[in-house]
Amino acid sequence: MKVLVTGASSMIGRITVHELQRCGHEVQVLQRGDSDLNVTVFRGDIRDIAVVSEAVAGCDVVIHAAAKVGLVGKYKEFYDINVLGTKNVVDAAINAGCRGVVYVSSPSVSYSRIPVNGEAAPPAIDDVLGHYSKTKSIAERAVTAETRLATVAIRPHLVWGPGDTQLVGRIVERAQQGRLTLVNRGEAIVDTTYIDNVADALVAAAERVGVQENLNGKALVVSNGEPRTVASLVESICTAAGVPYAPRSISLGAATRLGTVIEMLFKLKPFVEPPLTKFTAYQLGISHWFDISETEELLQWSPRVSLDEGFERLAAFYVSPA
Repeated sequence: MKVLVTGASSMIGRITVHELQRCGHEVQVLQRGDSDLNVTVFRGDIRDIAVVSEAVAGCDVVIHAAAKVGLVGKYKEFYDINVLGTKNVVDAAINAGCRGVVYVSSPSVSYSRIPVNGEAAPPAIDDVLGHYSKTKSIAERAVTAETRLATVAIRPHLVWGPGDTQLVGRIVERAQQGRLTLVNRGEAIVDTTYIDNVADALVAAAERVGVQENLNGKALVVSNGEPRTVASLVESICTAAGVPYAPRSISLGAATRLGTVIEMLFKLKPFVEPPLTKFTAYQLGISHWFDISETEELLQWSPRVSLDEGFERLAAFYVSPA
């Protein structure tokens, strides 16, 4: 099978490419920057339909991971990349006669302020916080409603692993600086996902989309299926990285009010990531964990790296980052 991976410079994209190759698939990638991957590389932006069409040609399946992520930026840029760029990828896949598209989405398309306690995959909604979640929600609904080819949306939840600069990197940096703060003492229960498990799920989806009828048009959450408190997860990351775990605590109400103020102030600094937003306050302060049994059944997949093994790998990385 020949697979195009967009956004292969991301941690998810890079590890997925390696897993596809390990499984014997031919891989090519579309990304804006340089690549050290041993694959055919198309350089360009998913907003450019010409380069997208060139990259998709001859492929059986597209794993679409390219996106604008983050907490800052103008809505139009998020929309153009996450919604219109995704439309370009799907349209190009249809025109190229691809078997299907695997869309890398996010659980944040389905909740904002309301806890999720063991649901499978709540529907994507409009009432979510942040430009990223809003535009990913719009794109997911368009992808899964597509009738001209098979599609599936995979929602990896709070992905982390060695080399992660987002979840792990931010926690470690704040712990080193003595600025580690938990919302409601970190009592919220959340799912996270070790990176290798995400790659496995995306490869499984790519192998099945278009040939397994009851997969098409689905949105499936991927996680380790091991919900833990935020405090426990943060402490495990700090321990693995060898940094002090000495968090302060703030109430959810105070965190959301403070996040709102900080967002307003940081509008004057559009390229600087704010230390707290209303979205991150809710992410840290409310429980969100999912039932992944449908994902396991439809993808014939299960997490092969447990959280504890993941933390052992993370600790080894900090001892010898290679």
